Amino acid sequence: MYAPRVEVEKFYRYPINVLLIIGMSFFCTTAQAATKDNFLIRNTGDIVQICSVSPEDRLYTQAIHFCHGFLVGIYRSQSEFYSNPGLSPLVCLPETLPSPANSGIDEVELSRNRIITEYIQWVKARPDYLQDSVVATVMKYLVDHFPCKDD
Repeated sequence: MYAPRVEVEKFYRYPINVLLIIGMSFFCTTAQAATKDNFLIRNTGDIVQICSVSPEDRLYTQAIHFCHGFLVGIYRSQSEFYSNPGLSPLVCLPETLPSPANSGIDEVELSRNRIITEYIQWVKARPDYLQDSVVATVMKYLVDHFPCKDD
């Protein structure tokens, strides 16, 4: 039932065996970047967890699709609401944005991925917002970064 002590000591003599044990224990103890509870989206912190999930996470596919769908849904519902007569839109997304510094490109096409990535980075830089409503932080980000210009 148990390996004799001599065989166990021989096993640990080889560095590769020790590395294998350490590696296996690492994978057994790493926490998931997203949990099923994060999908309840109780606050901005939950959407940050969902949208920041690692590709190695077992919930990656579900998390990324949920992230994009949830955030686009907020934008679309707000856009639809403010398109009603008598209301002015709060957010006006341009077709292009200035490119990142040192990229050698003047402008890049605006993409959903880029806006979501920048929103998540923006929230992470403002930990006070993590307990706020996702709708509130998304709209604050969009209004601050893409306000409609008065003509």
